[in-house]
Amino acid sequence: MFANITANETPKSAILRVFGAVVLALAVLLGMASRGNAQAPAPCTTRAHMIEQLGSRYAETQIAMGLASNGALLELFASGDGTTWTVVVTAPGGQSCILAAGESWRDRRQVAQGPEV
Repeated sequence: MFANITANETPKSAILRVFGAVVLALAVLLGMASRGNAQAPAPCTTRAHMIEQLGSRYAETQIAMGLASNGALLELFASGDGTTWTVVVTAPGGQSCILAAGESWRDRRQVAQGPEV
């Protein structure tokens, strides 16, 4: 089971690993669900340009990341208030592409703390 913690893994890194797997699975499912729609290819650019654009256009910063077994970097960016979020994958060669994007991001830690007062 992928949720097991290995001898060299901390609980925090295990949570990030599972989170990355869930985000990647969600991105794949969203991609499969949208195959019937006529869509433009995923926007791709250099990682530096991607980060700059997400920050300047949407005020998004990286909130999670993980390294895939093929060497790709999977990152989740979100605005501070959760208004927008973006999942980006960067290939080992440096090309970054948007896998999925949306609105109303909620961090599970915030949900677990209870309603805001």
